[in-house]
Amino acid sequence: MYSVIVVPPSCGNVSEQLRISAGERIEFGRACPGDPYARGSGSGDSRSGRLHSGGSRSGASLSGSGGLAIAHAGVPRVAGEITAHRTFWLLSNLSEDQTYVVENPEGAGEHIKVAPGRVDAPVPFEMSRVTLPAAGDLLSFDVWAPRHAFRSVERQGLEGAGTVPAFALDRTKRYFAVLAALCERRLRGEPRAPLPAVEEIVERLRPSWPKVSRSAVYWNIDYLAVKLRLRPGPDTAEPGRRTHGKKESLASLALRFDLVREDDLVVLAPAPSGTER
Repeated sequence: MYSVIVVPPSCGNVSEQLRISAGERIEFGRACPGDPYARGSGSGDSRSGRLHSGGSRSGASLSGSGGLAIAHAGVPRVAGEITAHRTFWLLSNLSEDQTYVVENPEGAGEHIKVAPGRVDAPVPFEMSRVTLPAAGDLLSFDVWAPRHAFRSVERQGLEGAGTVPAFALDRTKRYFAVLAALCERRLRGEPRAPLPAVEEIVERLRPSWPKVSRSAVYWNIDYLAVKLRLRPGPDTAEPGRRTHGKKESLASLALRFDLVREDDLVVLAPAPSGTER
């Protein structure tokens, strides 16, 4: 079972994500300009496990060989390595002179710095953004560790390992606020109410999350679909239909198993009086 997901810039669908299990590792670095694989062949270099392909919109791409290539002249050919380790991951900075920054997109500037040559630096964030300085540009990609596990502190005198919950959700994260906003109408006594559109979710979250945007909501919906292990919709579906299907699946699962209850709506700011909730 995978424990870490690498999400390239401008990732369009699930097939572009790279999933690795505990103990597995992948390299990331520059696609070689002179390499015969460097222009859209989709093939990897079996000698190293790196991908040599520069054909994606973002200048980064994945291959079945298990690597992430970032086609930018300012990125070292072997820039670094990601290792999955249970519920978190390790980052090795294999560059000679560039510090990498890993930030928590949900934090208030929370980040760690990984110095050149540092290997196996532990990254504690459930959602992370890795930023590489490259010849005047700042390039980034996301890494998710959605398998975080929680258990009750109350063991009632029982020994041994606790039972791992079926769905590990952190109610302090913004993805939970997105899920609460998605389910709010049905939790407030309207079981057949249509789900809010992404624009409505943005407006509902704005009082408590001033910088919320449509792309942030879409990002969190995608993350929830991965974290709650929902099957992705067909890649051939229209983007709007695919997002709507994810919303329906998320709301159905959350309400069926009480992942979000009416008491959890406290994570949302009070709805303005006279407005539809």
